[in-house]
Amino acid sequence: MSLELLSLENLQELAEQYGYWAVFIGIALENTGIPIPGETITIIGGFLAGSGELNYWFVLLSAILGAVVGDNFGYWIGRAGGWALLLKIGGFFRISEKRLETTQQQFIKNAPRAVFFGRFVALLRIFAGPMAGIAQMPYPQFLLCNFGGATLWATIMVTVSFFLGRLIPLPQLIQGFAQFGILALIVTIAWIIISIWLESRQVGAD
Repeated sequence: MSLELLSLENLQELAEQYGYWAVFIGIALENTGIPIPGETITIIGGFLAGSGELNYWFVLLSAILGAVVGDNFGYWIGRAGGWALLLKIGGFFRISEKRLETTQQQFIKNAPRAVFFGRFVALLRIFAGPMAGIAQMPYPQFLLCNFGGATLWATIMVTVSFFLGRLIPLPQLIQGFAQFGILALIVTIAWIIISIWLESRQVGAD
């Protein structure tokens, strides 16, 4: 997929042409594990609702349903692929098997929070569903956390875009969300590293 196709102008054109379907499919594909700018399309949907081109409630519903459906697909892909899938992903990114085992254990310990809040974190939004499946997170628990997180995330994204889109340009709005996602990712990585370090120290002391 070319960068031109992913330009803000083309994404906005897609949202204007296909409306709620663009929001639903965009975020569903991203949450399945496909790295496309689903969040950006959702923000554009909220922005267009603020300008009167789309209906706020239909945009919100499309975003929630897309996030829930996408994460469910990602979960079952991860569940079917299991540890072998994680090893393939790790091999692609040159991550050792030992590091993957540690990461999986950390995810299992924090799976409900990772699924619920992962949508607000860059990259984790893409991989939370498949990782939950790989980690064998109980499906009823996943479904509850998935729906709750999707509803909270979509409500914030669409509502903020709806109101702030009337005050600031769309590129600035998207940049602000992107910066927040990157900051959340940095904080999450730091928290994981500190947790692993503290556990290693405790094991060493024992």
